[in-house]
This record gives sequence, structure tokens and C-alpha cells, in this order.
Amino acid sequence: MTESTMESVESFRLRARAWLAENMPRQAGDEPPPLAEDDEPEWQRARELQQMLYAGGFAGICFPQEYGGLGLTLAHQQAFTEESDGYEMPLLLNTPTFSICAATLLDTGSEEQKRDRIGGAIRGEEILCQFLSEPSGGSDLAGLITRADRDGDNWILNGAKTWSTSAYAADWGLCLARTNWDVSKHRGLTMFLVPTKAPGVTMNRIRMVNGVREFCEEFFDDVVLPASAVVGEVDDGWTVASRQLFHERTAVGGGSPYVSGRGHPRTLPKVTPLDVVRASGRAGDPRVRELVGEYLALHRVHGQTVDRVTRAIGSGALSPAAASMLRLLHAEAGQLSDDVAFKVAGAGVATGAGAEQGMGGRAGVGYLMRQSGSLGGGSTEMSRNLISERLLGMPREAAPDRDVPFKQVKRGR
Repeated sequence: MTESTMESVESFRLRARAWLAENMPRQAGDEPPPLAEDDEPEWQRARELQQMLYAGGFAGICFPQEYGGLGLTLAHQQAFTEESDGYEMPLLLNTPTFSICAATLLDTGSEEQKRDRIGGAIRGEEILCQFLSEPSGGSDLAGLITRADRDGDNWILNGAKTWSTSAYAADWGLCLARTNWDVSKHRGLTMFLVPTKAPGVTMNRIRMVNGVREFCEEFFDDVVLPASAVVGEVDDGWTVASRQLFHERTAVGGGSPYVSGRGHPRTLPKVTPLDVVRASGRAGDPRVRELVGEYLALHRVHGQTVDRVTRAIGSGALSPAAASMLRLLHAEAGQLSDDVAFKVAGAGVATGAGAEQGMGGRAGVGYLMRQSGSLGGGSTEMSRNLISERLLGMPREAAPDRDVPFKQVKRGR
């Protein structure tokens, strides 16, 4: 499809507006509660909504046509997202299925992987997740110790992963494992596509301080994977992971072109300072107005920065490392939002935890979770390092294990 044959953004917008009004259900007036313990109906509903988008010709707007998408531009996706406000949308599938995993496969996967996994996700048949972080690794992803050993034409996967978003609902996971212990840590890794229901995969859900069970831990015991499970090249998994981390930072920062609809999925309901101000009746308090003004200013700067950096990366004016700017600003804006909501709520934060206990209680739970924005998608310290080293050209941070065979690197005690 060329620019001359591509449907105009305005025509696409008008067609989407008419189709949404005729086919998609409206959101309920009140904010829905967080996902229940038995949230299978919510995930099934997300699949159904995605299938409706696909049947209507509005799924995978920025993904290529050969993999089930429409092959259109970010402007087309933004127009559809604006028109979809007020309608039910499969927000649960935005991250990590589309914005991270499918985007990574588009850049690094085989033709078969792109056709089957991206196509399956766009059709609403499959959900994707990430198996990256490990219990012993912290933020040093390249220091992972989950291993995959060659066994004839197959690979045998053993190890553990943690903090895997929505893995319990997924069908496939992108799993980074060590396949070569005789080279430095970045050079001996391979990315695999792992069926989440494969024999030998054990998965547990993790309960967070706010009661949400969005994250999982996984254990792999002699999981057999075929050669076709390798994404990219054997021992070159860091190339795939680097692209995956780019898409993760872009998604967390709000700049991914592969998401449809906007707002927070019901796994993490968010209360804003404006919500608390309205509920508390403190709009006339000068100090409250000052705090809210600070929040609104940074909120506007965040949105404008996302648009500017996303366009610059797309045009080549900025390198992909600039996604760390979005990731960092997202964390700072989110923390300020939680801090201001907490301050405005005052003693109301002690009224309980959850929507049914009032806006103050929700602000209190949001404050307990404020640090999550500095950790998810890579820590803010990592983002600052990437910005300083890869965008500003500052000296690299010291790394004593660089160029050392991984089997010689001391771990633990």
C-alpha cells in the first residue's frame, strides 16, 4: 500500500465513527471495579472485543497487512483511538500483547512467527506475555541464569522467571534464556517462544500491596522446545531483548503505535488528583489548587513529549534510545499524580483500601503503589543511564563483568 492508495485519516475516522456506533457496546457510566479473583470472564471478553474489531476491519491498524493488520499509520491509529472513547475496548490486550510482544516479533521474528503469533493476536485468538525478569537478577537482565540446553533438534528449558505481566491469561511467552556460558553475559542469550501451557511450566500469581494479582512467577522444568521456537538467532537473544525493551519503554511511556483505545485496564484502576479534589470538595483551597496546577502542567508536558519523541524516533531524528525519555517522564508524572492525590485526600486516605471505601482510600492505595512506575519496564536509574550514555554521549558506567565469560562471573555468595 502506497500513500497514494492509502485511505485518508479523515475518511478512516468517519468510517470508524459510524462502525463503532453501530457495532461496539458502550462503556457503563460508572467506573468498573478492579478485576475479581476469577477474572477469566474479563479476559474472554477482551478476546471477544478484539474479534469484533477484526471482523469489522479495525484491528491491528499499524501492523502490516500480510500479518493480519491494516498497514496504516500512527495518525490512523490515533484517530480510531479518539473515536473509540466511550466504547468498550480490549484494553487488557494492549500491554504486553500488542505494544511489546507482537511489536518485537514484527521486528525480529521469522515469517512463520509473525504470521502465526501476530496474526493470532490480531484475530483475538491468542494473548502474548514476557518471561524476562528473574528472582535472582534484579535489573541486570543480561545476568539471567534460566538456561536452554540443546538436545538434538530441540531445546530443554530450565529455570525461573518473575514479574510477568498477565502471564496467567497468556497463550505464549517471549522467554530469554542462556544458551552459551563460555562467552560474556550479553553474547550467550537466546530468545524463545514458549507455550504457557506446555508440560513442565508451573505458574503462580503474585498478590500486590493493592490486592491486584496481575503479575506471575514461572518455573520451567525440562520444558521441550522445537528449533522453530527460537526468535532471531541462537546466542543473539540480546539483540531481540534490546528491541523488546525499546518497545516496553515506549509502551510504558505512552508512545506505542500498536495500542487501541485509551485508559487504564481494570487490572490497575487509577485515581487522579482531580478525582480526589472533586470528591473532597477542596477545589477552593489555594494550596490544593497549587498542587493540582503542578500536576496538570506535568501531565500536559508528558503528553506533548510523548508526541514529539515518538515522531522523532519514527523519522530517525532521534535514536530508539530516546524511548527512555518517555519511560522516565512517565514514572515521574505518575509519582507526582499519586503524591498530589495523597496530599489532597489528607486524613481520607485512612478510610480504607478500594473503591468501595471512598476516594481517599483509593488515593492511599495508589500512594502505596507509587514506586511501581519507577520499576516496571526497567528502573528509572536504567533510563537515566541510557539517556546519559546513548543520547548525551557521556562515559559508560563501569561494568567489571564486561567481556568476562559468564561461567566465571561470581553470583550471590
